[in-house]
Amino acid sequence: MSACVPARADSARTKHVHPPHSPPPGGSRRFRVAGADVSAAVAVFLIALPLSLGIALATGAPLQAGLVAAAVGGIVAGRIGGCPLQVSGPAAGLTVVTADLIQRYGWRTTCAITVLAGLAQLGLGCLRVARSALAVSPAIVHGMLAGIGVTIAVAQLHIVLGGTPQSSVPDNLVALPAQLANLHPADLAVSVLTLALLLLWPRIPGRAGQVLGRLPAALIAVAGATAVAALTGLILPKVDLPSWSSHALAALPDGPVLGLVAAVLTTTLVCSVQSLLGAVAVDKLVAARPAQAGHVKRSDLDRELLGQGAANIVSGSLGGLPVAGVAVRSSANVAAGAVSRNSTMLHGVLVVIAALLLVPALELIPLASLAALVMAVGLKMVSLNHIRTVTRHREVLVYAVTTGGVVFLGVLEGVALGIAVAVGVALHRLTRTRITHHEAEGVHHVHVRGQLTFLAVPRLSRLLHQVPQGADAVVELDGSFMDHAAYETLQDWQKTHTAQGGSVDISGRRPGTRISEPAETEGCRCRPWTPWRNHQCDRPPAAPPPGTDRQATTGGTRGRSRSGPVGKGPGTASGTAAAETAAHKTTGGTTAPATGPSTPGAPGAPGTPGTPDGPAGSARPAGGELARGISAFHRNTAPLMRRELARLAREGQQPSQLFLTCADSRVVTSMITSSGPGDLFVVRNVGNFVPLPGEESSDDSVAAAIEYAVDVLKVRSLTVCGHSGCGAMQALLGAGHAGPGDRGTPLQRWLRHGLPSLDRVHADADAGSDAADHTGSRPRPRPRLAGRGIADAAEQLCLANVVQQLEHLRAHASVARALRSGDLELHGMYFDVGEAQSYLLAQDAEGGVFELVPGIDLTA
Repeated sequence: MSACVPARADSARTKHVHPPHSPPPGGSRRFRVAGADVSAAVAVFLIALPLSLGIALATGAPLQAGLVAAAVGGIVAGRIGGCPLQVSGPAAGLTVVTADLIQRYGWRTTCAITVLAGLAQLGLGCLRVARSALAVSPAIVHGMLAGIGVTIAVAQLHIVLGGTPQSSVPDNLVALPAQLANLHPADLAVSVLTLALLLLWPRIPGRAGQVLGRLPAALIAVAGATAVAALTGLILPKVDLPSWSSHALAALPDGPVLGLVAAVLTTTLVCSVQSLLGAVAVDKLVAARPAQAGHVKRSDLDRELLGQGAANIVSGSLGGLPVAGVAVRSSANVAAGAVSRNSTMLHGVLVVIAALLLVPALELIPLASLAALVMAVGLKMVSLNHIRTVTRHREVLVYAVTTGGVVFLGVLEGVALGIAVAVGVALHRLTRTRITHHEAEGVHHVHVRGQLTFLAVPRLSRLLHQVPQGADAVVELDGSFMDHAAYETLQDWQKTHTAQGGSVDISGRRPGTRISEPAETEGCRCRPWTPWRNHQCDRPPAAPPPGTDRQATTGGTRGRSRSGPVGKGPGTASGTAAAETAAHKTTGGTTAPATGPSTPGAPGAPGTPGTPDGPAGSARPAGGELARGISAFHRNTAPLMRRELARLAREGQQPSQLFLTCADSRVVTSMITSSGPGDLFVVRNVGNFVPLPGEESSDDSVAAAIEYAVDVLKVRSLTVCGHSGCGAMQALLGAGHAGPGDRGTPLQRWLRHGLPSLDRVHADADAGSDAADHTGSRPRPRPRLAGRGIADAAEQLCLANVVQQLEHLRAHASVARALRSGDLELHGMYFDVGEAQSYLLAQDAEGGVFELVPGIDLTA
């Protein structure tokens, strides 16, 4: 076999942009930084400089270590990390951990622990476990940050008062009265001035506030306090940056192995969780920006973990603090309009320049001012918004235990306690099942709230056997899980109770549970009715009469095939049956003659379940199905919706959209638009037609609805929605409409309103002919679907009908006025029933292109 593989047949068509065996033309690409990135880098730098010094002061590390971590976090994590706009550096959330490590092992061993934590982060990033870190309960994360914030604030309060903080929160609280009795007025005055500037600077009113507010409050607070201290000649401790030649670097770790392992795990956990949660938060901030701000890719969390690990390795090796994503700086970076990772890297370069050239200016900063700044940051970490959130989700216990554990025991111990409590709460909720029994109007109701597991079987069995023999019973299951033991108990009791002459109706939200009905509905295996979801029973087919082809009794195909018109299939009329008579039914997307022999399986045909002519006991009458559905609504949905419906009843309807669509039963407007009561003002008719104003045989009901929605309800958008398998379009193609001067039936007269759509399709088909060219008008392309071809002529007519009805809407006076004033938008929509896909008409596409609505990330 030859080693040479023959070229593909189409390789001759390949176009070379440069001669073979030569490099591509053009010079090297120049490095460019967008102006938005430069301004964002300057804003972040001004925030990072004082905060880095303050966090280094709070940990007890050399002040230069904060600048090293800020520079490395900006350059290394900014270049390698997976979140382009997240700014990394020394974080307040690491203050307590780092301070404890420095006190236990010394500074150089702490740097080695930072390096080992970075290596652990690299390993986690390579294992691609970043997403699993987000499985930690938010209550634990918020509790951890709150505990760290309390620890920081209590420790820095001693420096604010002119003293020295102790090693733990209890010791600081015990020493606080003595510190208050021996406070230093100069330190306190500088701290109060710093806090006042920090609080009041963003609140300057008027145009001056808009201009001055661009400068970060942290920089103004520290700079203002420094200037006042220098001008007044206050004598107080200030920043002392030793020579870089004496800067301490990392050394081999020295200490007990288990203690060092725990220290590495703690640093890795806090750095990783804070950075990953920060990346998710940055994605949300970027998504909330206007589209003009530029497109930024979503975060790659595994790559972000690799970037943080590399930054910690470099920072620890150079004698810097541990690095993590910082919320304050990242938020400022996004708000300043950064468009790429260049802003983060440039901010790191600016920190390097400041550390080398601005040492004399930095040594003028009072330590009390930095302590006040860091204390304010710590207090902000105890977020009232987070407390309200965990209260709403009934996780206050987890939050409180985690916060207390971090404050009084340590970060790792507090997080471990929080995880244990969270697991206990989850198990309690899983096993906490409320089962009640009451009688109303002779019917015994057994209501189960919660998950139905084997632990609840004794209570369930006891209450079920309280139902008297032969009584009517309703078992309401309000839960999403049932294990095998509970299932067996419920089914055994149901069979026994039914055999003794009683009746059992099981309802709830458990998918896949078999519902046993009385004899007339035996064999129904449908899922129970739940809010916003219909159900369809697959009933056993009746035995066909002797000598009858089984295929002829199936009623045709239930779905829609893209390969051909609706209605083709075994046992149905051909796709051209609509042309044989003008009186056709248009229900269900199929066409069937209104007169003549009934089609087996069609509504109203003899022997069809659900009709009076059917055999006795074949199905529940239509009224019974209606009553059962209403009863299920009263039992399951009404309790959930009653408050919202009561509000709508008080305030009246205020819909934002008018939705005009077909009367087809398969088009459920609330389902395909994810809307609820009060959202849509819906107009439905056969074929989703909008008659022209003043047209002969026009229907004023549609025009009245449009006028009421636009002029009275002030809707902001109006949508015309067509759908696949539309029976009205089938009838139009088969000449199922009344001709000029022909009265016809009401349905035939109504279908006249679709003739302009039919003419539009024919005109588009002839657009390229000579006859069309003689008019001098530009050929008009047909409406089409983006991403796939048109299935058949009926689908082509459906699309053209939507475009045509939008033109009819513009002819209505109320719509025309609202469009001119900019208060209304028109939208065209096509819903493919078989695919459950919606297409929206592009506003600027020539001829009408219906584009598939893309999926939207709702957690962003």
